[in-house]
Amino acid sequence: MSGPLSGITVVDITTNISGPSLTMILADLGADIIKIERPVNGDDSRGMGPFWNGEGVYFLHINRNKKSVVIDLKQDAGRRIVYDLVEKADVFVENFRYKKAEKMGLGYEKLKEINPSLVYCSLSAYGQNGPLRERSGYDAIAQADSGIIGINGAEGSEIARVPVSVLDQGSAMWGAIGIISALFHKEKTGEGQLVTTSLYETGVFWVGYHMLSWLATGKEPRKNGAGHTAFAPYGAFYASDAPVMIGISNNSLFSRLCKVLGKEEWVTDTRYETNPKRVENRENLRVGIENILQSKTADEWVKLLTEAGVPSSKVKKISEVAGDEQVKAIKMWESVEHSSIEEFKLPRLPFELSISPAEIKQAPPKLGENSKEILKNLGYCEAKIEGLLNDKIVQTHEDKGKIR
Repeated sequence: MSGPLSGITVVDITTNISGPSLTMILADLGADIIKIERPVNGDDSRGMGPFWNGEGVYFLHINRNKKSVVIDLKQDAGRRIVYDLVEKADVFVENFRYKKAEKMGLGYEKLKEINPSLVYCSLSAYGQNGPLRERSGYDAIAQADSGIIGINGAEGSEIARVPVSVLDQGSAMWGAIGIISALFHKEKTGEGQLVTTSLYETGVFWVGYHMLSWLATGKEPRKNGAGHTAFAPYGAFYASDAPVMIGISNNSLFSRLCKVLGKEEWVTDTRYETNPKRVENRENLRVGIENILQSKTADEWVKLLTEAGVPSSKVKKISEVAGDEQVKAIKMWESVEHSSIEEFKLPRLPFELSISPAEIKQAPPKLGENSKEILKNLGYCEAKIEGLLNDKIVQTHEDKGKIR
């Protein structure tokens, strides 16, 4: 079954996490991704550990369903190859620093001259405007600048970033939505356009609730650890062996929780009779709940709470999630054939389409694995391809030579 983006060709010149995550989404949905990598080392994420049989796990995670071509973009001949690719492409994606693409001769205006219907996506750290636009930045830097780290963790705790690439992955999703929207517009009008997004914009959008809270009250949002600013009891509470996450957002759920805990008198306690009062007295509730939870294991409490309809979960380790029955039931992990890794698996995209589903068809490519194939598809003859290889403009997986 062909994916919904089958027939769409994407020239992908991105590296690290955000850009490759974006093109992974498009690839799983059926687009043909031509991943252009720099000579010798390729995408930076190839060198990011830990490693699985010599392959960087970061790279493995987000580069499936792509074809790799190594091109030296410092050379005029290398850029001409990109122009030939763009002429036949639908989408171009880059995640360079501000104006670097223009300096390389790969900016939107230049590529639009070659292909007026091109959808061009620029994914940056801080966006295309403002005093920070020229700064480089990684996920953690944007987390700090957008206020996420400032509200993360518990009061008095060490400063901590969200330990997943939340802004890399988030801006990738926004970029993919933007590209698909632009392709839909192109289908109706024939017009290409520029799509931009950034890690910083994603971060500011995601702290929107907290920003509105500050605008409404004039108070800085407090750090709540695993808790919630607006609800109580809501957070992690320690059972005898592990924490249990409990989420109570209304009186009905609070009543059910009290019944499970054997504390039905809390329902009519004036300190807890409404959610605002429970928020005000959250610390008393926390102590009371944890005293009771110490009598059983986390799994035992989750069973009782679930049976009563109270949202709850044991706070799990990654190793527990990997083998979880729910993960198996929803088929979150797919087996993929890999040339050097046995029993290789990757997580699928976290949504399902009933007729034209996303698919993981092939493992991430070796560096330059598809260089010759891509050049042949452009109509380059064998002599021209050999000339480009000899001049170190292009590199294949077998070529161990250095590019000048």
